[in-house]
Amino acid sequence: MSTVEIGAKDVKALRERTGAGMMDCKKALTEAGGDIGKAIEILRVKQGKKIQDLGERAATEGTVQAYVHAGSKVGVLIEVDCNTDFVAKNDDFIAFSREVAMQIAATPTVKYVSREDVPADLRDSEARIYEQEAADKPENVRERVVSGKLDSWFETIVLLEQEMHNPKFEGKTVQQLRDELTATTGENVVIRRFARFAVGQ
Repeated sequence: MSTVEIGAKDVKALRERTGAGMMDCKKALTEAGGDIGKAIEILRVKQGKKIQDLGERAATEGTVQAYVHAGSKVGVLIEVDCNTDFVAKNDDFIAFSREVAMQIAATPTVKYVSREDVPADLRDSEARIYEQEAADKPENVRERVVSGKLDSWFETIVLLEQEMHNPKFEGKTVQQLRDELTATTGENVVIRRFARFAVGQ
């Protein structure tokens, strides 16, 4: 099964079952020929205890947190879900949700939770611009240049790929913090949605 045939839906399903990162899930699915069971095994072998098969357990509990920046010009509402009410009330879970809300408040470019949420037409038009910019490069490097620029663009608009601004997180991304929380709670931690409000925007 080629990478082309591995759809965003399959990647998302594997992520929700394991809490692993998007690129890791895509690689595992490619290696497993699209077989979710095999992909989970591959992830567990590569990432050990961090990965658990959370099965079809839906993330139906969670928290809604709000953050309003000093001066009351920017505010954020975020919904972060998990599997049980017990974890939803956990201090680490709530602290994570608040930290991510602060990250969104500080980052006006963030529009989507994950790459899968970015509309295909928007991604394609961005790729076309980078293809035109790379037109003068040798053919064998063009694809790498376009891919690299797309990755950089995703990092500005996708929440999970953001490096946390707070220095206490030592440059970890939102995805890495989410993975750590998934590992420590043993639950499926899902940033479901967010809304950023700024006066005059």
